[in-house]
Amino acid sequence: MKITLNGRPKTLREGATLKDAVAGEEYSEGSIVAVHLSVETVTKKTNDFELITPRGNMVLHLDDGPDAEKWRSMISAVEGVTARWVTRKIVAFGSFSSDIKADPADRLYRKFDCFFSLGGGDNQTTYIMVAKNDHRESYGAGAGRIGRITVGRHLIEELREGEGISDIRPVMSEVSTENVEVTSDMSYPMEEGYSVDTNVLIKLDSGSPVAAEHLLITASDMALEVTDPTGSYIASSEDLDADMKPEKAAVRDAGSVTVRNEGTGKGRIYIYKDKRQVAQSHSSAGKVERGLAIVSMAKKGDRISVVTDPPRILSVGMTQKAGGEFLSNAGVKQVRKGDTSDGAIIVEQTPELTIEALRSGTVETFGVPRGSVYRIEITAEDRATSYYFRKVTGLSHKPIGALKVQFAYEGASMITFYGDEMRGKMVYPQPLFKKVKRGDIGITNQARPYCGLMGIRLQDSKEYGPTGEEPYGTNIVGRFADDLKRLIAEAEEEKLIYITEEKI
Repeated sequence: MKITLNGRPKTLREGATLKDAVAGEEYSEGSIVAVHLSVETVTKKTNDFELITPRGNMVLHLDDGPDAEKWRSMISAVEGVTARWVTRKIVAFGSFSSDIKADPADRLYRKFDCFFSLGGGDNQTTYIMVAKNDHRESYGAGAGRIGRITVGRHLIEELREGEGISDIRPVMSEVSTENVEVTSDMSYPMEEGYSVDTNVLIKLDSGSPVAAEHLLITASDMALEVTDPTGSYIASSEDLDADMKPEKAAVRDAGSVTVRNEGTGKGRIYIYKDKRQVAQSHSSAGKVERGLAIVSMAKKGDRISVVTDPPRILSVGMTQKAGGEFLSNAGVKQVRKGDTSDGAIIVEQTPELTIEALRSGTVETFGVPRGSVYRIEITAEDRATSYYFRKVTGLSHKPIGALKVQFAYEGASMITFYGDEMRGKMVYPQPLFKKVKRGDIGITNQARPYCGLMGIRLQDSKEYGPTGEEPYGTNIVGRFADDLKRLIAEAEEEKLIYITEEKI
C-alpha cells in the first residue's frame, strides 16, 4: 500500500501498522503521531462536503439521518449533474437513478435545506434540491432531507440552469478531528492513502537566538512533554530555570512557537493553535511547518516528537577533527583553539548558540587533551540536587560541563568549586549521610550559609562532606569516576575542570 509519511511517499506491505510506518523516521518512542485519513475513509466519517460549481464552491453539512447516509453512497452518481431547473423556491440538480421509495406527503423545507426529490415519483429520475426560501411542498421523496448549505449560500441565487456540480469532496482540514486521528499506539493499522506525521517540524526564528536555543536544548532528545494544554496553545514547562532575555516579538499565529522571557513561567515553551496578539514577554522561537495536527490534538502528559530546521549546531564533546567535519557539513568554518590536535576534545564552542553560529559562519572550538575531561556519575535520587548540579556545570545542555576551582591545595581533604548561591537556595536538605568516601561529590544545601557550593571529597569521613559541611548541610550528588590523582595534580584555584557523564 502507498501512504505519505512526513510529506514523502512511502510504500508499505499489506497489513502494515504504524510501527512499520515510523521505522527509520525521526520519531521519539512514546510520542503521539498524527494519522491523516484517506479521502475514502473521511467520506465515510465526515459530515461536511464541498460542492464544486462554476459559480464557486459551497459546503453541505449533512444531517445524522438515513437520507444523509444514502447521500454518502450516491456521491459518484451526483458528481457531474447540472441544474435542471431553477425557480423562486428551489434549485434542482439531476437527474440520476436511485433506490429511494416514493412518498408524496408534503413537507416543510427551510431556506438552504438540501433534500432528495423524485421526478413524477420515479426514482430513476432522482434530483438533489436546495431550498431558496421557506416553503411547504411535496417532492415525491418524503422529507428526503440530506442537510443544509452552510458555506457559499449566496451562490444559490447565482446558479443558472445548465450549470452543475462538477465535483464533490469531503472537507479535509489538517486539524479536523474527522480527518485526523492522533495516537501513540504502534499497532494502529495503516490503510491505502493515509498520510502520517511522526513529528512536529519547526523552522527556527533567526530573530531570537536565545529562545531558539532554549527550544533546541529542551527538545534535545527530540521530544517535548505537553504540560499545559489549552484551547489556544499547548505549552511545555520542562525548564523554567532558563536564562532568557527579551528578543523578537511577533503576532502569535497558529503554529507560532514562543518562549516566555520574563515573569512567572519564564522558559515555558508555547506552540499556538489560534492567533494571539504580540506580547513582549514572549520571544518568537519558530514556526510549525508540518505536524500542526499533532499540536492541535495533544493532551496533557502527551509527548510530541520535535524536529527543527536548522538542527542544533554544537560540537562540544567531539574531537577537533570530528567537530570540524560536523561544522563544515552545517556550513560553518572551524577555528581551532587550545589543543588543536585532531584527537583533542572540544570542551567549549564560541558562539555556542546555533543561530549565532550560522550567522557568523565561523566558530572557535577550544580543545583539551582527552585526559583532561573527567568522567563523573550523578546518583542523587533527589531531582532538585541533580538538576542544580547539571544546571550550574552546563551538563543540562551539553555533554561536557565545567567546574571552576574555588579551593584546592596539596594534602587537603577536599576540593571545592564555585556554585550559584541563588539557585542553591532551592537545594533542600536530604537524608543525612553516615559516611562519605573519597571521590564523593556533594553540594552545600540551603541549611548552610554558603549554599550551592560544590566539592569532591578526597578523604573518607563520617563527620564532614565534600564541601566541608556537617551531614545536615550536605547533599551527595554523585561520584568522581575518574583518576583523582590526576585531578588533584591539575586542580588549582580559578581553573576550569571539565567533566562529563558520558564515555568519550
